[in-house]
Amino acid sequence: MKIGIIFAMAEELNELKKIIKITKEEKIYDLLFYYGEIDNKICVFVESGIGKVNASRTTQVLIDKIGVDFVFNIGVAGGINNTLKVGDIVIGEKVVQHDFDITAFDHPKGYIPNVGLFLESDKYLVQLALKNIEEAFVGIIASGDIFCSNLEMVQDIKNNFKALCVEMEGASIAQVCYLCKIPFIIIRSISDVPNNNNVITYEEFLTSSAKKIALVMKDILLKIK
Repeated sequence: MKIGIIFAMAEELNELKKIIKITKEEKIYDLLFYYGEIDNKICVFVESGIGKVNASRTTQVLIDKIGVDFVFNIGVAGGINNTLKVGDIVIGEKVVQHDFDITAFDHPKGYIPNVGLFLESDKYLVQLALKNIEEAFVGIIASGDIFCSNLEMVQDIKNNFKALCVEMEGASIAQVCYLCKIPFIIIRSISDVPNNNNVITYEEFLTSSAKKIALVMKDILLKIK
């Protein structure tokens, strides 16, 4: 079994590298893939870079060149639900691209032709995550190519999609997996809550939030079948 794990940033990936021993490195194009093993399962970590294009491209390489059976996207996100606080874990039961807009053609914002509005994470992976995370929020994660620091934008995303948090990669990874019929899940740890100081909060809590999601990922990897 091969499990692909995509991170947007090195800070996120490095926390899992501290937990799972790296046995091999492989460079494909300009992407560096780290191989590790846990409970006889091969885990392949990669830093995609920030944003939807980087993330979707990396996902396709994982599928085509490495042949992964599952894809996880883990990392940090900004909480936009009032009940969330820094450090909380969100399981993306559904994901949506909040910045995809063809409303001019009478489709709701976020709707993608041949894909739909929401993409659902694999049900087995969602249940596995729930069993192995002591406290988690389950709901919608919204992705877009923008760091949401504008409160009006945040409110629009809440109103349109009922999302719990926002980030910049998950839904594009989900789209590639959906089209390639590869089971996936998006899991995020809250690093900031959009407000006038959320950039400062993000920088302050990035490492601790990444560390928390890495520990969660290790527990899931031990149980996945």
